[in-house]
Amino acid sequence: MTTNHILTVENLSTRFQTPDGEVEAVNNVNFHIDPGETLGVVGESGSGKTQIFLSLMGLLAKNGTSTGSVRYKDKEILNLRSRDLNKIRGVSMSMIFQDPMTSLNPFLKISRQMTEVLVEHRGMSEADALKRAIAMLDRVGIPGAAQRVHMYPHEFSGGMRQRVMIAMALLCDPEVLIADEPTTALDVTVQAQILDLLRDLQKDFNTATVMITHDLGVVAGLCDRVMVMYGGRVVETGTVRDIFYDSHHPYTEGLLKSMPRIDRANEDSMFAIPGQPPNLQNLPTGCAYQERCGYVMDRCCVERPLLKGFGDGRASACFREDGQ
Repeated sequence: MTTNHILTVENLSTRFQTPDGEVEAVNNVNFHIDPGETLGVVGESGSGKTQIFLSLMGLLAKNGTSTGSVRYKDKEILNLRSRDLNKIRGVSMSMIFQDPMTSLNPFLKISRQMTEVLVEHRGMSEADALKRAIAMLDRVGIPGAAQRVHMYPHEFSGGMRQRVMIAMALLCDPEVLIADEPTTALDVTVQAQILDLLRDLQKDFNTATVMITHDLGVVAGLCDRVMVMYGGRVVETGTVRDIFYDSHHPYTEGLLKSMPRIDRANEDSMFAIPGQPPNLQNLPTGCAYQERCGYVMDRCCVERPLLKGFGDGRASACFREDGQ
């Protein structure tokens, strides 16, 4: 069936086999994204956010396996052979990784790392690929791009390395851009510049963007829709306005309460969600959030709430919702 969705994920589950047992990293995740749209994926560390997209990009560790369906346009790409997947990833779908210092090869100049993508995927000559690389570095705001393209990663600041990663991801004009915590460990001013850059590039290229983050401030400023993850599952979805002004899941409420607010600057302490995220190797029976939830009922401890739709494109996995 043909749809307007550029990326459709259905019943995606990811498991890792370890000496201590099976890790249920992603459980029955469903979502879609349209051209020009930005989807925010939020949750604490270990909630399964990154593993969803490593699964669909075919970048899981060797002990990981994925089941379900991932369609790019109308082509099934989950568990595709690397040879076939390479025609899509880095070309039509690109990913900006969390730590640019570990993602860039410290032994190779930026010019080599950028031109390789164009020579391999677009069949460009080295000279044309270098011109394109310099133009993209200039586009992402790196001063003196023609000179700096011949430098090594360690000669760039953290913010500049992140800009290099964004430039590399955009070299082949991808239709889907996955940004995994692109502003982590950057100064606040540099964070704002990177987010402005992503917003401008999305307008220029009509790119479908996935923003993986734990920073709800980033989501508020950049995203159209939000998908909240907890314990490897989606617990709430909705538009940015829905989530911020009318959240339904207790975990979403906790995340919002944990945000610093200028109108609460005089308070002695900030709110923090009690307890720790669940062990994905030993998830509790029932709702994974039960031990940290202020609304917990007996039913939550024996039965897992399903993600139920309500309103206009909204969904929540909580027994407080009608119909569960």
